[in-house]
Amino acid sequence: MPNLTINGIAVAVPDGTTILNAAKTIGVHIPHYCYHPRLSIAGNCRMCLVEVEKFPKLQTACSTVVTEGMIVRTDTEKVRKAVTGVLELILIHHPIDCPICDQAGECGLQNYYMTYGLHKSRYALEDKVHKKKVQDIGGQIVLDAERCILCSRCVRFLDEVTETRELHIFSRGDHSEISVFPGRPLSNDYTGNLADICPVGALTSRDFRFKCRVWFLKGVESICTGCSNGCNIEAHFKGDILYRLKPRENEAVNRSWMCDFGRLEYRKANDARLLAPFVREGGAEKAVSWGALVPRVALELKRAAEAGPDAVAVIASPQLSNEELYLARRIATELLGTRNLAFTHRAPGDGFEDGFLIRADKNPNSRGARLLGIPDGAAFDALVERIAAGAVRALLVFGNGIGALTEAGTATLLSKVPFVAQVGTNDGPVSKVATAVMPSASFAERGGTFTSHAGRVQRFRAGFAPRGKARNTVDLLVELANRMGAGWTFAGEASVFHALSAAEAPFAGMTYESVGSQGQECKP
Repeated sequence: MPNLTINGIAVAVPDGTTILNAAKTIGVHIPHYCYHPRLSIAGNCRMCLVEVEKFPKLQTACSTVVTEGMIVRTDTEKVRKAVTGVLELILIHHPIDCPICDQAGECGLQNYYMTYGLHKSRYALEDKVHKKKVQDIGGQIVLDAERCILCSRCVRFLDEVTETRELHIFSRGDHSEISVFPGRPLSNDYTGNLADICPVGALTSRDFRFKCRVWFLKGVESICTGCSNGCNIEAHFKGDILYRLKPRENEAVNRSWMCDFGRLEYRKANDARLLAPFVREGGAEKAVSWGALVPRVALELKRAAEAGPDAVAVIASPQLSNEELYLARRIATELLGTRNLAFTHRAPGDGFEDGFLIRADKNPNSRGARLLGIPDGAAFDALVERIAAGAVRALLVFGNGIGALTEAGTATLLSKVPFVAQVGTNDGPVSKVATAVMPSASFAERGGTFTSHAGRVQRFRAGFAPRGKARNTVDLLVELANRMGAGWTFAGEASVFHALSAAEAPFAGMTYESVGSQGQECKP
């Protein structure tokens, strides 16, 4: 491990470490645009210039590998003057449209200008080179070529990560710009990452564009619910509205990326939400209080169970957390005494995967359901057959749909059951025919853990309180169980996870602290 000093601070780093990354280990920030830890080194923005003793010229910190005894200075007048000059060159043709730029508030150009710039432009406004603005180049991306600083991050991402190579740098000199070839727009499932890695406002998200200023947003660590890969994300919200999902770094799961399908999962927390409990009488919806509905559901389920354990059934959902599945299983097996418990990973659009981040299973917690002993496959098909045969008198359904059944198929199936209670977040095939609907919190409004397809237990956190009169699913299940005489004393998902890890072998010894923000592998 070579030893060096940076701004007088001694540091030892592994062989092959660059000056820029060595500086990070001691909290010294070196400005940069073109460098990205997941991409190859280009060294073309020249913002990371530093002074190295015995080197005749300033060196790029992103590409210079440290050596034994190296002495580096990042804070000399020579360095500052050079970086300021580079920044002025970058800004020569940059448009003066910060007030209307969607990148404002998280723009590298703004941030570095406040630190290294604050100069008056020596270039007349009318002499600036104008380029194409507001170009829809495909996928989720809008391109503003005038704002581009030619850092080439986007080009390298498409060359090295997706290997689709749609973006290139065209022309020369101050007329150079990035673009796609005519008639060949972005055609991959990871285009949203281009907006994430663009350090300025050249590539912005078509979906998020002009929705909300970023300084109004708050963020919370979460897990993507779009498939079983379990990509780590940050959920950004204002009030009780979710605005966007962005990838959160996890080397073992998704590195720094996420797919375009997953980015749009935020809409499920906003659109077509079930926000108040109701019952269906004579085909019409009737609003009802929680105080009246939960006892009624408990009574109907218990009454059916007393008629015989096969007369009641529970359909679980792989959209539920480990904590919620654990409680749902205990309600079915301990309180209702039924073997009619199953789930299915099938969903509309199921089956597509790409071998990178997109999995065929479009649920976040199918693996968790199986590890907790809830069967699927043939067991689910057998349960559906029993329901279709009219053998079930009361049914508790979790989720907004039943597998890949159509709305008509769901209505036909549930018409065979005298009493259907639903716990779900969104209006859908089940809520349109259920006898009792109990609205639950979305993934942004509650906390818990999911288990990815690879067996990694990962935590997601609540960003804000449940919308409307929706309830946290854990709290709802505890009350429902206690109405059946369970006597549970759980208070929130943390207490449930503590009990789960003590009782279930795959989760043995786990705590929220050990799971942390990067997850923990469950036991085989």
